[in-house]
Amino acid sequence: MPKFAANLTMLFTEVPFMDRFRFAKEAAFSYVEYLFPYDFKAEDIKSELDRCGLKQVLFNIPSGNWAQGDRGIAANPNRADEFRAGVHKALEYALVLGVKQLNCQPGKHVAGCSEADQWSALVGNVRYAAGMLQEKNTALLIEPLNPFDIPGVFISRTEQAIQLIEEVALPNVFLQYDVYHAQRVEGELAATMRKYQNLIRHIQIADNPGRHQPGTGEINYPFIFDEIDSLGYDGYIGLEYVPANGTRDSLSWVKEFGYTL
Repeated sequence: MPKFAANLTMLFTEVPFMDRFRFAKEAAFSYVEYLFPYDFKAEDIKSELDRCGLKQVLFNIPSGNWAQGDRGIAANPNRADEFRAGVHKALEYALVLGVKQLNCQPGKHVAGCSEADQWSALVGNVRYAAGMLQEKNTALLIEPLNPFDIPGVFISRTEQAIQLIEEVALPNVFLQYDVYHAQRVEGELAATMRKYQNLIRHIQIADNPGRHQPGTGEINYPFIFDEIDSLGYDGYIGLEYVPANGTRDSLSWVKEFGYTL
């Protein structure tokens, strides 16, 4: 049975962020994730998690200036100090919140930088981050993003992320497999999950087109969930979708597909 986590950056946006924990609990979630916690004190978020009886399972390392279009800076040779400071900040939050895996978005192609220089910077930064996290028994995840929604991303395909993981060569670096991004770039969802099942530590979902809830698009999610179960995956599945008709109504697919939260 999948362990579904409400992504509070995408779901329950009808209310302010700190109220979304309560809304998630009232909707019967036990697990939550979101992009970033840094606008709030870690202790305040932890208090809300405890009050609602929720477990947080994921958030992202600082990814640059999100409002100005950054989607990670690990592959930017000019921002290594900023990235590494962000790793320390993320780890401080993770220790308070009890989160044992952090997501790293590599970022975009940088004008004036060669592919080789960016790859070298990415490997060095990921190795640094993984080393820091390994000391605290925490995993580092690498997430490919699709270049249609986010033009210019440096890592867009699963095999690129796998190459990075293999080159970094540390035991706590894994793949975050986002089904929506993967469908937009390469398809072959079941085959890819089978091939890299030992490196997939976290899964996120949304349907395509539209990035709405399962059942609104072309992805056969009942089949995908059966495939995930057959692989023995025991991690979390983050609901990182844009509700097509309000969060509560968007959750009707869970029962329709025979699952519970």
